[in-house]
Amino acid sequence: MADEKTASDVRNVDELVKGLWRDNPVFIAVLGLCPALAVTNSLENALVMGLATTFVLVGSSTLVSLLRKGIPKQVRISIYIIIIASFVTTVDFLLAAFAPTAHKAMGAFIALIVVNCLILGRQEAFASKHSVVPAMADAAGMSGGFTLALAMIGAVREILGSGTLLGFSLFGESFEPWVIMILPPGGFLTLGLLLVIFAWVKKRFEERQPGGLGATEPAAAKGGVA
Repeated sequence: MADEKTASDVRNVDELVKGLWRDNPVFIAVLGLCPALAVTNSLENALVMGLATTFVLVGSSTLVSLLRKGIPKQVRISIYIIIIASFVTTVDFLLAAFAPTAHKAMGAFIALIVVNCLILGRQEAFASKHSVVPAMADAAGMSGGFTLALAMIGAVREILGSGTLLGFSLFGESFEPWVIMILPPGGFLTLGLLLVIFAWVKKRFEERQPGGLGATEPAAAKGGVA
């Protein structure tokens, strides 16, 4: 019994951390690129979008998991969308009430969380097939990876494009901002650069693992027959 609980805990931890690295939704699955490019001209906007997406994904995954046995297969997608839209409406109203400046900066992109492929994809691929705890762990991990990706993009764009980070000046008045970085082309440039860096680091990491790409030598090098 204890072994089963330990194995279950390990699986839940794996579901939690996979979204940060191995299955990062932006850098690996390349999902949610609209908000990743549109609202990341500052770190603050990136964090607001990431936290809003986290609220929606964790809430909808929890509810879908709880209701999974009672949702008819024929209408499951429609029900998932209704559930997601309910959480999006909630977070939209909360931001409008308690953070109006951030809500205005987000524009229509808060409402567009409804059509984020990451959200609906996790309901169909995971939450509808697993119990509540693994579903919550998966949602938290994926949304955490999404938030991390947005924060990285937003930090780079704000530092280079404005010379600030979270509104605090980093380089003084002598710094000449790279205005292109806070414009749409800056989003594409930053995302492309981070995708390359992430892929390179991931490849190097895998090569160093036992049984990885760099762990196997040709048989001839070991004195065997090729």
